[in-house]
Amino acid sequence: MSRSYPPVPPGTHSSDYFEPNRGTHLRHPKHPRIVVPQTLSELTGPVYPYLFIGQPETDLTRQHSGQPIGERIVVSGSVLDEDGRPVTKTLVEIWQANAAGRYRHQVDLHDAPLDPNFTGCGRTLTDAEGRYRFVTIMPGAYPWRNHHNAWRPAHIHFSVFGPAFCTRLVTQMYFPGDPLLPYDPMYLSIPSDEARSRLISVLDWETTIPDTAVGYRFDIVLRGRERTPADPKSAGGPA
Repeated sequence: MSRSYPPVPPGTHSSDYFEPNRGTHLRHPKHPRIVVPQTLSELTGPVYPYLFIGQPETDLTRQHSGQPIGERIVVSGSVLDEDGRPVTKTLVEIWQANAAGRYRHQVDLHDAPLDPNFTGCGRTLTDAEGRYRFVTIMPGAYPWRNHHNAWRPAHIHFSVFGPAFCTRLVTQMYFPGDPLLPYDPMYLSIPSDEARSRLISVLDWETTIPDTAVGYRFDIVLRGRERTPADPKSAGGPA
């Protein structure tokens, strides 16, 4: 029997067109979406080959022979459903800029150095309690030419897959107290202050590694009133 879910509360996700975000001006859909019901084939496949995920993909500071430049941090949390139940064996992927605010991506033309020892991508599976964990470095802020003196706050991109590739949430995690947040159109495109706050991680002393890395917690809720807002940017580019 299929299960119906309550509608998403207003203000949870950004609109397709948000005037301050220039990336939405030409990329937003001009016609209503056509919702195609998912059948068993979409809900159960294709799936990811889970056997190939290991420590080099969960610790972004150990993916190269040398040590990356930047402040070490631990990012962890839980993936939950609308009833607070853990979502197990779910593929969680992250990507981010390096400590200088530069992506290892061909379209990133920011005049900042690349770090030969930092690729900026990782992935893991949630455990039996829906938990995930990454070790990485604090990403730097960077200019993104959206408007005069435009800078993106430090952030990490998250992708969470459901039971198949077609069930996917893409979002961004920000850091508490970042002074650039009030000036970022991507962050501000989410109308609800309460929903917007779900994109900000919290300092986590329980996962902090003494003398090594500060811990941040970022829980992801896939459905319901407390769901994590989807990525407020348009498709294309590493912003």
